[in-house]
Amino acid sequence: MPRTLIKHIHTLVTMDDARRELSDAALLLEDNRIVRVGTTAELALEQADEVIDLTDHLVLPGFVNTHHHMYQSLTRVVPAAQDCELFDWLKALYPIWSGLTPEMIRVSTQTAMAELILSGCTTASDHLYIYPNGCKLDDAIEAATEIGMRFHASRGAMSLGESKGGLPPDRVVENEDDILRDARRLIETYHDDERYAMTRIVVAPCSPFSVTTDLMREAAHLARSYGVSLHTHLAENYKDIDFSREVFGKTPTEYVEDLGWVGHDVWHAHCVQLDKEGIDLFARTGTGVAHCPCSNMRLASGIAPIRDMLDAGVKVGIGVDGSASNDGGQMLNEVRQAMLLQRVGRLDPAAMSAREAIEMATRGGAGVLNRDDIGQLAPGFAADFIAFDLNELDFAGGWHDPVAALLFCASTKVSWSFINGRAVVREGELTTVPLRNLVRHHNLLSRQLVNGETR
Repeated sequence: MPRTLIKHIHTLVTMDDARRELSDAALLLEDNRIVRVGTTAELALEQADEVIDLTDHLVLPGFVNTHHHMYQSLTRVVPAAQDCELFDWLKALYPIWSGLTPEMIRVSTQTAMAELILSGCTTASDHLYIYPNGCKLDDAIEAATEIGMRFHASRGAMSLGESKGGLPPDRVVENEDDILRDARRLIETYHDDERYAMTRIVVAPCSPFSVTTDLMREAAHLARSYGVSLHTHLAENYKDIDFSREVFGKTPTEYVEDLGWVGHDVWHAHCVQLDKEGIDLFARTGTGVAHCPCSNMRLASGIAPIRDMLDAGVKVGIGVDGSASNDGGQMLNEVRQAMLLQRVGRLDPAAMSAREAIEMATRGGAGVLNRDDIGQLAPGFAADFIAFDLNELDFAGGWHDPVAALLFCASTKVSWSFINGRAVVREGELTTVPLRNLVRHHNLLSRQLVNGETR
């Protein structure tokens, strides 16, 4: 197995159980896993096929993005949706998304992943819930494999169209038997439950206002019969709460509890309006939350009670959410906003520290995705890590605490990123796909989609 020694790391944030931060540190990789962590002096005699000197670099575990809609990178800042709350925003964009093609799914997935990788993300979950014109989740999986990202591909779905009381137009919903059949096919074709898996499948009906109760229940049965995770949107804004009370006669958390949508294998996106009873339920059952601060601010959904969730013991990770409600996919910025939003929401500058936010984006995200092989840098964990050059302008004046400076000083781009032991970014350059050509192609497809040329 090839061995790689990373040495002379200025500051190594391990996020191990002791939360160690090491100076003049080193990592020894063997193939796709970490085998030793310590100081450069302690690992000096180790033999390696490649030695990388990261003098004056900050190294952390790769960030874990727990919620995204990567296809939405094609519809950023669409004028009709710029100043809408969630439901009106969706209604403005559903007709545009009905023109998606398989090529658009592949290219938008890679574009979104490139942005994530360059901003520190090494594992991402994507929630693809609309499948017009022959689009399949396979298109996103193929794109992820090529760019080299660790991927949790969520088979989303919408089955409750407007004619049946749902939010989406009938032309973008699917038959429920077809949804379940395709989810089963995807699990059997792609899901890898081995340690260090690069591809896992998630069963993910879109939201209580776009699928039926029967589909939610059957999706849970299917997922648990295969041992895969479950994901959906929940309690995102007040209209979401009102819909649940009006249609189901329950709060969103009462609804998902009745359907068995709680447990260590379940995580919900947003949960902005989660009440104390919901927080206690999630803490008691091990249910996870994907916190998406920029999207929640952009759509004016509110400030999620993340401090209360963490204090209660709820598993919380960070999600950038779709690139049409963010409108970016810059992972490091999302972690920074998570820290800042809790402070302003509680009018307390101590409401969340930089290290707490970084922990949510690493160990927290790993827990939400139900993984015990990523999120920290320790022997036996996946070789997923990121490095930032402390000599960049972003860190000027912040060397006395480079870990906090990563968020307070708004750093933007990694110098190195290793995913599964592979250098996907070297000295600031993505190594796996030609980025400029990708962006050109993406912009061409975006114009076609928004202008209606594919419908």
